[in-house]
Amino acid sequence: MGATLAEMVEKGVKKMRRKIPTMKANYDAAKGRAKDHYGDLPFNSRIKSAYNAGIDDAEYRTPDPEKWADNWKAKVS
Repeated sequence: MGATLAEMVEKGVKKMRRKIPTMKANYDAAKGRAKDHYGDLPFNSRIKSAYNAGIDDAEYRTPDPEKWADNWKAKVS
């Protein structure tokens, strides 16, 4: 028998809580790669500089496991 919805939600919340401490560092590390990869695209310098400014100004927000659980339950129900 498969896991119940409540068990799946509990497993997902636990997994998210374990990942939260490293999520911001991963997000910050990805900013440079995003700018480098976007820089390889054939856009003009004005568009690329606006994109880079947006990436630099972007602020990481820690996810809310309870909100995730509620949204995930609604999605799969």
